Amino acid sequence: MKISLPAESILNSRQFTFGVATAAFQIEGGADSRLDSIWDTFCDTPNKIKDGSNGKIACNHFEKWQQDVELIDFLGVDAYRFSVSWPRVINRDGSLNQQGVDFYIKLLDRLIEKNIKPYVTLYHWDLPQYLEDEGGWLNRQTAFRFRDYVDLISQAFGDRVYSYATLNEPFCSAYLGYEIGIHAPGKVGKQFGKKAVHNLLLAHGLAMQVLRKNSPDSLNGIVLNFSPCYAKTDNSDDIAAAELADQHFNHWYIKPVIDGCYPDIINDLPEEEKPEIEEGDLALIAQKMDYIGINYYTREVFQAGEEGDFVNAGKSLQPLTEMGWEVYPDGLTDILVALHQQYQLPPVYITENGAAMADSVEQGEINDVDRIEYFHTHLNAVNDAINQGVNIQGYFAWSLMDNFEWAEGYEKRFGIVYVDYASQKRTIKASGYAYKDFVLQRKDKLGNHPQSSR
Repeated sequence: MKISLPAESILNSRQFTFGVATAAFQIEGGADSRLDSIWDTFCDTPNKIKDGSNGKIACNHFEKWQQDVELIDFLGVDAYRFSVSWPRVINRDGSLNQQGVDFYIKLLDRLIEKNIKPYVTLYHWDLPQYLEDEGGWLNRQTAFRFRDYVDLISQAFGDRVYSYATLNEPFCSAYLGYEIGIHAPGKVGKQFGKKAVHNLLLAHGLAMQVLRKNSPDSLNGIVLNFSPCYAKTDNSDDIAAAELADQHFNHWYIKPVIDGCYPDIINDLPEEEKPEIEEGDLALIAQKMDYIGINYYTREVFQAGEEGDFVNAGKSLQPLTEMGWEVYPDGLTDILVALHQQYQLPPVYITENGAAMADSVEQGEINDVDRIEYFHTHLNAVNDAINQGVNIQGYFAWSLMDNFEWAEGYEKRFGIVYVDYASQKRTIKASGYAYKDFVLQRKDKLGNHPQSSR
């Protein structure tokens, strides 16, 4: 089975970037050479990780990074999106941990040698535990500690980074981590979620100022995740419920960074749930960005609850991934077009898209045709959005390799490369070969190097 797009596809352009993506805590291991993060603590808390595992070894990328770069190079992609572990590169006193910095500099240099563009995420959920002990993202000062970290690390990396993302999915950090507690640090309370969001977005704004100074030639932005919200029925109450959910789960994150204000629903929140906004915060959050990253996996369906609230209506009869997420490629087109119509978006990159499937190894091969179909339909959904006017400049498959899937542990596999965690052997899945063939067909059509290096 192949991944294909229409012959006249806009994606067959010299400007479009195809890549793969990972995150530090999910793949690196090497826990003995960094400080603890909130995810180390969360993993050590009973009954938080489904299989009782942790990220101390993960895919051992900390030691196998050279092999993994060769793997990325073999796949033929233009770019590699990865995150920096804040606890690996910054000491508790705020100084650089040179050993940790050197690890990333070697990785960056090797990627550049291979003509693979480094897309660096500065925060992918692994807050140093000592900062959580001081209040974490509920403490406004954490935003300024993030600014200081970004200042030091962006100076240390110099001109090696093609693109920076300040944050990955602040929704997950704030809502999953500080409101419903299923992610680290595991706090529960509606009074916490939107306060944490505000401090995260403040950190983004502060970091964008730093990046503009230290790395003016890189593409600098933020990565947000979206799940379009649909009404269960055409009943007006269900439609209103879906719109309300959309404001809470989608627009609450993008509207401040684009428009410099929160959605109007802020006026309806109880006082204890409102973020603590100081003068100048929203202008600082709405820094001009070179791009916005959009992560998409599935849609959500809502119906009316009590007193005008919304209730998740559950899954449809569509195919589900191993995460229990509905496979719904039209949702990707819908959310991209809707955001394009509502906001003055900078260029868009699809920074994560992929699926956990029930992979099995048979005679040394993983024939994951369901994942190939997922990529095929979702890449065509991206193409449909481009044809409707959305300025999309890149697509990153999630993920390069199977890894630690947060609260799910190692039970769910998202990779286009299979990882045997006992032996750490990597095996490219059928989806990996299909993605490679797709990218190389494009390069053959446009020439071996569709994009020149910066």
